Amino acid sequence: MRKIVTLIVSIVIGVGGWLVYELLMHNDENGELTLYGNVDIRDVVLSFRVSGRIAAVHFEEGDRVEKGDVVAVLDQDTFLEDLAMVNAELTEEKALLVNAERTYMRRAKLVKTGAVSESLYEDALAERDRAQARVKTAKARVDRNETALEDTEIKAPTTGIILTRVREPGSVIQAGQPVYTLAVDDPVWVRTYVAEPDLGRIYSGQQTTVSTDTGGIYQGQIGFISPQTEFTPKNVETTQLRTDLVYRLRVIVDNPDQGLRQGMPVSVTIDTTPTSARGEDGT
Repeated sequence: MRKIVTLIVSIVIGVGGWLVYELLMHNDENGELTLYGNVDIRDVVLSFRVSGRIAAVHFEEGDRVEKGDVVAVLDQDTFLEDLAMVNAELTEEKALLVNAERTYMRRAKLVKTGAVSESLYEDALAERDRAQARVKTAKARVDRNETALEDTEIKAPTTGIILTRVREPGSVIQAGQPVYTLAVDDPVWVRTYVAEPDLGRIYSGQQTTVSTDTGGIYQGQIGFISPQTEFTPKNVETTQLRTDLVYRLRVIVDNPDQGLRQGMPVSVTIDTTPTSARGEDGT
């Protein structure tokens, strides 16, 4: 009798657990899969690639910037002077090369008639080669200095919002030290998790609908499915999944109104209905 009671209790617990899972996950094997996650706002640290004194910072925390905007500038006087100097050196080396080439061409003709010695011809050839090498070196110095001048500006690599500004005009800064942190808020990423039984229902590039507790609706698509299982973090909305081994997903979501913010809990709905089972309009 005790064995029968134990068996019945086990069945009840198993069925109950299955029902709880179905209710919490809102999963329909032939329809929608609903997952829960949080918004991840990526950030980019902006810094100069050369050292110097900051001449200007053009944006405050909270300002929106567009890709390509100049957000900060170093004092350029020293860089302009260095560039002018190497350009003058290049001009001089080019003039010397012209003279060396003329001498070489003249002696190349004369050596054929015996008017100049072979050694004089070889000297002219060697001097021309050295002049060409000096021009090449001078051009490389000009290129480096032009790049250094360009690097006295920080340009926004993408559209976003200035999250932090940690330097002010007049500060002396080393290459690589942070000046701004830029939050990339469109598109945003949503980190969520899927249980192993549902893994076969999703794929990279699959369209999703993301909704917030305040009623916001956003469109996105699955961008990444982890190849490794992991235990779900404790902040996952369903207690059942917290003890499961799951696969992490990254959902890329359009955020045109900047309504999705860092850490915001969201629901991710995925239409997993087979294409053959949908109507002509795709629904």
